[in-house]
Amino acid sequence: MTDSPLTDSSPAGLIDGHNDLPWAARARAGYSVEGLDDGAPSAFQTDLPRMQQGGVLGQFWSVYAEDEPGVDAVQYTLEQIDFVHRLVRRYPDRLALAHTAADVERAAREGRIASLLGAEGGHSIGGSLATLRMLARLGVRYMTLTHNNNTPWADSATDEPQHHGLSQFGESVVREMNALGMLVDLSHVSEATMDHALRVTDSPVIFSHSSCRAVTDHPRNVPDGILQRLEGNGGVIMVSFVPVFVSRDWADWFAAGQEGDAPPVTIDHVVAHLDHAREVAGIEHVGIGSDFDGFDHFPEGLGDVSGFARLREALSASGWSEADIDKVWSGNILRVLRATDERFAAQLS
Repeated sequence: MTDSPLTDSSPAGLIDGHNDLPWAARARAGYSVEGLDDGAPSAFQTDLPRMQQGGVLGQFWSVYAEDEPGVDAVQYTLEQIDFVHRLVRRYPDRLALAHTAADVERAAREGRIASLLGAEGGHSIGGSLATLRMLARLGVRYMTLTHNNNTPWADSATDEPQHHGLSQFGESVVREMNALGMLVDLSHVSEATMDHALRVTDSPVIFSHSSCRAVTDHPRNVPDGILQRLEGNGGVIMVSFVPVFVSRDWADWFAAGQEGDAPPVTIDHVVAHLDHAREVAGIEHVGIGSDFDGFDHFPEGLGDVSGFARLREALSASGWSEADIDKVWSGNILRVLRATDERFAAQLS
């Protein structure tokens, strides 16, 4: 087996909140799991040698289905879960399926990267709490309440308000997720939905791949009023690297049709969001959620999963302590997992 990304004397390895390799593999490789550990960079932003170079301890693989009319979202989500299970079986010396914080730590001791599952979009349950329960039994550890479009029970950040937060059924979804030990993921949802879910939940929430709206004014980012509530809730914002979310200039260029040269976006833009999240939410409530393989462009120096190591160096150079970086890299999300592990493990048995 490979050397563990964590040792007693080394910095903490990274747990990334969101990676879209399963969807990229569906779209571009027919769900093939081959060619991700052959020594040469793969065609994706993610492969196993570069994950090791980036110091990845654990990865939440996104299991995503298009939220479009005519798409069987439940089937697509099951196909994505199957991809992750096949991926882990294909590379057993590199990867280990994980459900709990203890599983992540066990994988690290074995020199393997913990592979966790997160469903991106509440449309994946097809309006059924029974389907939600079955996704949990298959190991899905979080669910994003919406994707880009509203669900019949929750408003998205990028759609016209319909429910002004959660419907009554949406509240039932949040409560059922709490009971199952599934993390409520508030990336992609409207500010009203963020507020409503925080009032309903009895467990820490996450933002699996969002940045800070005060730094870059984009509806996918999290406003300060919500960030300030993470301390009381115990949750974590996992800062994304997507240029649209981290740079207003880049977002404007992208929205205007991408004419001419793109404005530069660098690691420093991501550091600015991490600085702001630390200041407003507190160091105990910040993590990393890259969104690799979910977007074509990423900041200079963060073009693939090996870039996590460069981001850590940039934070250190800007004055962050190793202890604070370790919390962001894995300590905070491990705390959130531990807070909900008992419920999640109970429904797996």
